[in-house]
Amino acid sequence: MDQDPTGNRLLAALAPEERARIFPHLQLVNLTQGKVLFASGDALQYVYFPTDCIVSLLYLLDDGGSAELSVVGNEGLVGISLFMGATTSRKHAIVQSAGSAYRLIGQRLRDEFQQHASIQRLFLRYTQARITQLAQTVVCNRHHSVDQQLCRWLLLSLDRLSSNKLTMTHERIASMLGVRREGISEAAGKLQKLKVIRYSRGQITVLDRPMLEKLSCECYAVVKKETDRLLHFAPPRTGAATP
Repeated sequence: MDQDPTGNRLLAALAPEERARIFPHLQLVNLTQGKVLFASGDALQYVYFPTDCIVSLLYLLDDGGSAELSVVGNEGLVGISLFMGATTSRKHAIVQSAGSAYRLIGQRLRDEFQQHASIQRLFLRYTQARITQLAQTVVCNRHHSVDQQLCRWLLLSLDRLSSNKLTMTHERIASMLGVRREGISEAAGKLQKLKVIRYSRGQITVLDRPMLEKLSCECYAVVKKETDRLLHFAPPRTGAATP
């Protein structure tokens, strides 16, 4: 795996002296689609900084249903509970799109957070951005159509990848959004007819991002604007996506 920690934008935002303390302790791991990083109630041992994968934070119901609360990609980290004082999580963290991440022992991150104000500021701003995403997801799932939810979900996922392609079945998307698979298939079919996306054998390719943004509800723009305001990230190191 040819990767660099600065492929994760939180790690890239660290000052040189912070990188010198943290980078030697990072472990590069390959994460396959569907891998559970931790389940509800698990003791939290690691945090993960994705570089080219996407992780979904889900809430699972007793009847087997699920709903996605937020997504994490190269803009952030999985495991914020560790530096917020918790030792377990109430959420499931499942790899949505396969790729790589850097893993760090949770206690080391907790120590850095407690001892260095600049890291506190960075990670707390990221946490606020995640809270915004979670709140907007709740609003979107309650008030907007499946078509709009799918557009929002695709855009949030694309923002966390270096490509315009996403490997994902309709059934898995439906599970993430907590809706029926038939609803996702119908919504994706509409986007394909408009030539906004191309869907083939579980791979979604976005062909017309401006139109996808136009068809989405305001929830995507709210999340993106708040994330950009809080984090002031430079453009991803990996460059622009190509069809």
